[in-house]
Amino acid sequence: MKIKPGFKFNYSRVSFLRQANNLKAVLGLSLALLVLLNSCYDEMPNNPIPNKAPVTKIFLKPDSGISNQPSKINLHWSGDDPDGLVIGYYFSFDGVNWTFTTKNDSSFELKIGAVDTIFNFLVSAVDNSGNEKYDSQVFQNNINFGAEPFVDKNGNGIWDIGEDYTDIGIIDPNPAKIILPIRNSAPIISWNVLSTIPAVSYPAMTFGWDIFDLDGNETITNIKIALNDTNNAVLLNGGVRIITIRTNDFTNPNPLMDIYIDGNPNGMAPVKLPGLIFDSNNRFYVQAEDISGAKSSWISLPDTSRNWFVKKPKGKVLIVDDYILLDDAAQFYSSMMDSLSLTNKFDILDLNINKLPYLNTTFLETIKLYDNIIWYTDNDPSLNLANAAVQNYLDAGGKIFFSMQFPNDIDLQLIEGFLPIESDTSYYKSSIGINTSIASRDSLNYPNLLTNRSFSRVRSFKLKDVGVKPLYYFPSGVLNGHIGFESSSKNLFFIGGPLQRLDGNPGSIKKLLFQVLFQDFNLTL
Repeated sequence: MKIKPGFKFNYSRVSFLRQANNLKAVLGLSLALLVLLNSCYDEMPNNPIPNKAPVTKIFLKPDSGISNQPSKINLHWSGDDPDGLVIGYYFSFDGVNWTFTTKNDSSFELKIGAVDTIFNFLVSAVDNSGNEKYDSQVFQNNINFGAEPFVDKNGNGIWDIGEDYTDIGIIDPNPAKIILPIRNSAPIISWNVLSTIPAVSYPAMTFGWDIFDLDGNETITNIKIALNDTNNAVLLNGGVRIITIRTNDFTNPNPLMDIYIDGNPNGMAPVKLPGLIFDSNNRFYVQAEDISGAKSSWISLPDTSRNWFVKKPKGKVLIVDDYILLDDAAQFYSSMMDSLSLTNKFDILDLNINKLPYLNTTFLETIKLYDNIIWYTDNDPSLNLANAAVQNYLDAGGKIFFSMQFPNDIDLQLIEGFLPIESDTSYYKSSIGINTSIASRDSLNYPNLLTNRSFSRVRSFKLKDVGVKPLYYFPSGVLNGHIGFESSSKNLFFIGGPLQRLDGNPGSIKKLLFQVLFQDFNLTL
C-alpha cells in the first residue's frame, strides 16, 4: 500500500483494535473452557472413581516348612494399596474373630488338641480411607470386625472424645490365607542332675526329672510314675517335677507309698503308689504325657546296670553313721545295741556310703521312719544337714541322741539352729588325753565318764537359760561350759565326744544309753 503524502498513521488506533480483537479471542476461549468445565462437573457424579481395596500377601520365612511345623510359628504378611496407604491388618484363625495389628509379623503358639491339627490363618490389609469419625462397629465383607481400635486413656473400656483411634478404611475383601498342618511333638523326659539312687536305702526316696516339649511345657498334662511295674502306674499333675515317696506301713507285704509333691508332706498327692517290695531290688519309673496323648519314653532309676535295694526297717532305732575316721566306732555301736537287747531291732544309715539324692528331704523322711535316732560323728559332722533336719524331726515326735564333735572353725549360729546353746560363747581345746574325767551333774541317773583314749578338737558350750538341762562338764577345769546336756522336753541329748573313747569306767556308756533311750526317750521294744 502506498501512503499518500501528508497522510498520518494513527498507531494508537491500530494498537487498540488489535488489543480489542485479542481480548475478544481470549474471552471466547475462556467461555469455551467454562462451558467445558461445567459440562465435566455435571457428568462427574455419574462416573466416580472408586477407592480400590488393598491387596494382602502372607508368607513364611524361606527356611520354614509347613508340613512339620511345631505349635510355635512365626508368620509374616504385607499389604499394598494402589490408591492409598496401608495402616494395619486384621488377622483371624477362624474367619469370625478378628484381631487388628499394625505389625507385619507375629509369633503364634497354636494349641494342639487331642490329635494333630490343621489351622487356617487369614489376614487382610486395611487402607487409610476412613470416614474421619469413630465407629463403634466396623462391618465390611459381611464380617463384623468390632469397634475401631483406640487408646483407652481413662481405662473405662469405651471410646471417649479426645482419645486416639485408628480410622479403619477399606479392608481387603479377599484375605490372604495359609494352611498350617501342626504335628504334635512327643515330650522328652530325663532325670534331674540331683537324681541319683543309692545301692541300699530305706522306704523313703526322692526323685526329680526335667521335661522338654517342643510344643511348650504347658502342654504336659500328666506325669505317670510306677514302682517295678509300669502297668500299675499312677497319674500326677503335669506340672510335677520332684516327688518324695515314703511308707511306714511295715506290716503290709505290699504297702502303698505316700507321694509328697516337691518333698513337702503338706503337699501330699491324692493317690498312693503301689509296687514296693521290701528287702528286695526295686526300680522307679516315670513318663510324661501331653495334651494330645503323646508320651515320652519311660525312664527308670536305677538303670538296668545297677540295683536299688530297699530295706524294711527292723525296729524303732536308727543309727546315723556320720563318721569318717577309721577306728572301731561302727563295731562299738553295734555291740552297744546288742548289750541293750536291741539285736536285729535297729538299722544303720551310713551317710558316707549311701549317698542320698535331695539330701535334706530324703534324709528327713528316712529318719522319720524311726522313733529314735543315734547320730554319731567325728569332728567333721554334717552340720548343714543337722540344721535342716533336726528340728523338723523333733517336731514330728522324734527323739535324737547326739555324739558329735566339731571342726576348729565353726559357725555357732549354725549349731544353735539345732542345739540349745548360746551362739556367742564356746570353749575349745585341741585334744584331751586318757583318764580325763567328765563329770555328771546328775550322777544318780547319768553316769560319770572317763576317757579311755584321747580325742582331739574338744569343744564345750555355754547353754541357754531355759529349755535345757546341763549334764556333763570337766571338773578339773579343762574347759569351761558344758560338754553334755539334754533338752528339758527330753527329746534331745548331746555329748561332745566319741562314746567309744569315753568308756573308761566300765559299763558307763551302756548305762548312759539305757538311761537316755529307755528312760528319757521312753523307747519300748
